[in-house]
Amino acid sequence: MEGDCLSCMKYLMFLFNFFIFLGGACLLGLGIWVIVDPTGFREIVAANPLLFTGAYIMLAMGAMLFLLGFLGCCGAIRENKCLLLFFFMFILLIFLAELSAAILAFIFRENLTREFFTKELKKHYQRNNDTDIFSSTWNSVMITFACCGVNGPEDFEDIRHLPYSSLEKATPEACCQRELQSREGMFVNKEACLEGIERFQNRQGCYTVILNSFETYVYLAGALAIGVLAIELFAMIFAMCLFRGIQ
Repeated sequence: MEGDCLSCMKYLMFLFNFFIFLGGACLLGLGIWVIVDPTGFREIVAANPLLFTGAYIMLAMGAMLFLLGFLGCCGAIRENKCLLLFFFMFILLIFLAELSAAILAFIFRENLTREFFTKELKKHYQRNNDTDIFSSTWNSVMITFACCGVNGPEDFEDIRHLPYSSLEKATPEACCQRELQSREGMFVNKEACLEGIERFQNRQGCYTVILNSFETYVYLAGALAIGVLAIELFAMIFAMCLFRGIQ
């Protein structure tokens, strides 16, 4: 009976570690994509110290989970106590780090995100300068989502280096309403928009628009994170039980 229980734990341990292995592979792939993405997103990440650090943390976490999932599978199948103990110690550290990061991300999710995006926008945005990847990417986001700045057109009022004339307000062309939400779309009334007439401007901030657009995916990501933590917890329990059961 004890042998059957040990065998069951061994294969359950292998199964849990296989999911950890797959989760690590996904995080590793996502981290690599964010860092090397050729479409311009990497420039926004590079310009924001918080996002830059987060991308590399995600990359490191993915690589570590990938390795530990592999070691856990090998330790379970081969019934190697050294590998199981090594797995348990490191998965415990990762579990605590992920739990702390999730709690901090939940607590500071709104203020921190708005603050950093607004700060970086005001620092690096160069209006209609499409040769600058940061500005070009922001213009594409504002046109595609029919939004303006992080919080609204007021984000551009404090950007002193914008080269607008005395007839124009600080609002960039990308904030003007278009008949079709693309760079090729015709302006509804470009002159009136640049003169500050609000009904021809997109007044809503991109932060709110994008958050609402991806709200479903945010909850899905949260559920996935909880699932990963639960899998890691069960994997640690099975690892210790299997470790104690091996003669």
